[in-house]
Amino acid sequence: MDNLIISTVVGSLAGVIGTGLGGVIAYFLNNPSKQWLSTLLSISAGLMLGVVCFDLLPRSFELGSFGVGLIGTIIGVIIMALLQEILSRRGEKRAGKLLEKHIDKRVVRSSSKSLSQTGILIGIGIALHNFPEGLAIGVGFTSFQSFGLGLSLIIALHDIPEGIAMAVPMRMGGTQPGRVVLAALLAGVPTGIGALIGNVLGEISIGFIGVCLGFAGGAMLYITCSELIPESRDLYKGRISGVGLMFGILLGIILSKTI
Repeated sequence: MDNLIISTVVGSLAGVIGTGLGGVIAYFLNNPSKQWLSTLLSISAGLMLGVVCFDLLPRSFELGSFGVGLIGTIIGVIIMALLQEILSRRGEKRAGKLLEKHIDKRVVRSSSKSLSQTGILIGIGIALHNFPEGLAIGVGFTSFQSFGLGLSLIIALHDIPEGIAMAVPMRMGGTQPGRVVLAALLAGVPTGIGALIGNVLGEISIGFIGVCLGFAGGAMLYITCSELIPESRDLYKGRISGVGLMFGILLGIILSKTI
């Protein structure tokens, strides 16, 4: 029970502090440059790739088996792909295009209502994505507490640029600063829910922990490769996104092996 409470609290804090800090940063940044946002997103993507490929999936294969972990990974990818399809039908693609468009100073005078709606839609997407990340934290705590704590730190760092991406259009759209920060904080709550469920599921058996870790790794891998990396490249075409990605991967490896 203590482990369940700890994983839920730590998972909640990781999500809420991560996206919330992004909202606080956006509070002071009314119009960040594309280059700056691209760098943050690429480093975040690298962090996720580093921890998934060099810690999360290997641990999944170790606790279960290669086949079991691979099945969990494939299921995670498929489910996140289906969720993305549902979101895209409800306007997520439009939200992403509007975010890129409205970061440009030349179109800041566009509809403030549209900008606020963009931030809300992005926030919904972030909240859904935070759930499998919380799942990874919860399952990680059933494996080793230090592993769960390390994942929590990495996911919190990863959530900062997501919180900024959500809060910037809302801030530019005229939403009150307090509401912007509150919305960013709420977007991190599903991480705690995922951590709670992941911890409960992970207690079933060691083999099932392997499946759950594979599932969380697949979900995080899909989010990184299909959203964070392309969005970073779309925001800024220069080399900085590639450099940020490589730096993030190295940082993720270091954190995975030292925390």
